[in-house]
Amino acid sequence: MRYSAEPAFVLHARAWRETSLLVEVLSAEHGRIGLVARGVHGPKKHVLRAALQPLQSIRFDAVQRGELAQLTAAEAVDAAPLLHGDAAMAAFYLNELCLRLAQRHDPQSELHAAYGLVRERLRSAEPLAWTLRRFERDLLEALGSGFAFDVDGDDVPIDPAARYRLDPEHGPRRVLSERGGERRESTTGSALLALAADAMPTVDDVASLRLPFRAVLLHHLGGHGLKSWDMLGELGRVVAPRSG
Repeated sequence: MRYSAEPAFVLHARAWRETSLLVEVLSAEHGRIGLVARGVHGPKKHVLRAALQPLQSIRFDAVQRGELAQLTAAEAVDAAPLLHGDAAMAAFYLNELCLRLAQRHDPQSELHAAYGLVRERLRSAEPLAWTLRRFERDLLEALGSGFAFDVDGDDVPIDPAARYRLDPEHGPRRVLSERGGERRESTTGSALLALAADAMPTVDDVASLRLPFRAVLLHHLGGHGLKSWDMLGELGRVVAPRSG
């Protein structure tokens, strides 16, 4: 199979052998694709190397041979967001989510669009915690694992004053008791309604979404956590919306 001027976002790149890279990209028409980019460390290849950095939007040509495609050409479509600190950590987390949950060669037009949107939100320095929760919501929806946030698993309208846990298979479930860790692992009804309306809630409501979403993602990850969760400790320290 040949790819010609295929639009994609670069998720990951690592050195392979002496002069090559193994690159993972997310395309709209073919989902996640693994590429072998040979001879990219030569003195005249700096433009190509720059195009193959994570977060970069590219168009590429390649030939599929087995599991990995052989890259023949790639060019940057625009400049990738220049991120630092928490925003760079957030991008690492988003890329790892896509690497773990997006299947190779499975068309992912909705996920590709969601990735493009979150990329621009990172570029614009929108509040990080809210940006992450919206992407998690959109990723689950794109992969066919999403659910409504304005009704619970029994189609009962969400009560903004109540608390809910997120059941990976059935959606929000009202918490009737807040003993033990129930409160810590639940979110507010008002936060769920904000997700449904795509309208940023309060700082506390944003913070309450982190652990419930992590539980849902862990389920879909087969119980195996992300390296970014270990590396960053509490990625949720990026919970307070910041002006920007």
